[in-house]
Amino acid sequence: MSSGRQSPIVGFSAERRRVGEVEIAYSIGGQGPPLLLLHGYPQTHAMWHAVAPLLARDHTVVAADLRGYGDSSKPPGGPGSRAYAKREMARDQVALMNALGFEQFAVAGHDRGGRVAHRMALDHPRVVIRLAVLDIVPTRTVFATADQDLATAYFHWFFLIQPDGLPEAMIGADPRWWLDELVARWSGPGFTPDPAARAEYHRCFATTDGVRASCDDYRAAAGIDLEHDAADPGPLGAPVLVMWGGRGAMDRIYDLPATWRALAREVTPVRLDCGHFLAEEAPAATASALADFFREP
Repeated sequence: MSSGRQSPIVGFSAERRRVGEVEIAYSIGGQGPPLLLLHGYPQTHAMWHAVAPLLARDHTVVAADLRGYGDSSKPPGGPGSRAYAKREMARDQVALMNALGFEQFAVAGHDRGGRVAHRMALDHPRVVIRLAVLDIVPTRTVFATADQDLATAYFHWFFLIQPDGLPEAMIGADPRWWLDELVARWSGPGFTPDPAARAEYHRCFATTDGVRASCDDYRAAAGIDLEHDAADPGPLGAPVLVMWGGRGAMDRIYDLPATWRALAREVTPVRLDCGHFLAEEAPAATASALADFFREP
């Protein structure tokens, strides 16, 4: 059904659909094989505003808000924040795509969306035909290899998992400043977010539920997600495109191709000259690499 709002992606329609216990907000456009795009923290599917129209030339593109983000439902996390397990978040998106008539599809995920897409490909190997992960190493790898450099660059991982409302209270004092500060820290030199996209991030994140749900996402990553990863680490059967920003922390700290080759049978690496926000800092290069990868038989 229509969301009643204009899509943040030009030429796309904004929709909402109930899948199980939640409603997922998404934008859809284009024609051709289905492609699901998932966003990261602290953003919404508006992050794909410059890339999705380019991909829609050859694909039916669905850019969706994860549960807990954007205009999607933000249910209570429950014990251990299990409602935000990447398994649950992946199940939402598979159900959405199935409801839209897509039994198999390709998926690209940035940041948190990449973690959801990773779990999706493990849990639904017959559904995910190709997988792209943008500027991440697996969650299990991050926690297993954390050192001072990683903890400094990714301090928010250890802050957001704190219990008893601590991060919610502190971020809630000025959530727009928090969001802008993180985007500035993680971007490459000279990057300024698109004003309309920035306003959309502010609108969706700067609420009590928006802050709380995103903290639950990270708490799940430090708990139930690690349990699931330990029980089912892979390997991934689908071909994997690993993209990352050459000016970001992941490039400095990890050998990303080697990290993913340990978990996947087929890996294509692409390094871009930008920071963390590939789709916004280098949209043409990001779209080109994704289109080339998803075009392959």
